[in-house]
Amino acid sequence: MAADQKNVNIADINFAEIDRDALPLDIMGLFFFAYRDFTGDADALLERQGFGRAHHRVLYFVNLRPGMPVADLLDILKITKQSLARVLRQLIDNGYIEQKTGHSDRRQRLLFATDKGRQLFSTLSASQASRIDAAIAALPPEAARIVRRFLVGMVEPGDRTVLDRLNLTGGL
Repeated sequence: MAADQKNVNIADINFAEIDRDALPLDIMGLFFFAYRDFTGDADALLERQGFGRAHHRVLYFVNLRPGMPVADLLDILKITKQSLARVLRQLIDNGYIEQKTGHSDRRQRLLFATDKGRQLFSTLSASQASRIDAAIAALPPEAARIVRRFLVGMVEPGDRTVLDRLNLTGGL
């Protein structure tokens, strides 16, 4: 190593050089804690089933839009076909999701939640919905719309049409 080169790892970075006032560190930290607590109850239930967050995401979108093609789910989740195949196989083998062939395109694989999958989704969503409802109830009436607009603003612009197709932006 040359005398003028320094061997540093990420832990050695001097954060004093960062303009802390220019970063929304408070909001970033609040996102961390909110997400941790938002997912915590569901994570515990999923773990008892031998599942993880990827399984929850698939259940969420398949319940949100029954008959969703696998290709659409891949686009939404931005994961590899291999990763989705593993998660889907577990959900199908355990009776939470069923896969049907498309009517007009036999190559298309359409996903549907079974009764068991709808029940698990409902159970997973109950504590999350209650957490959201309680947080929004503590705010002024117009705040729910502002929170929704804020969250839409956090999504990549190219994905906003997907939000519209999934009916996640109604009333904004």
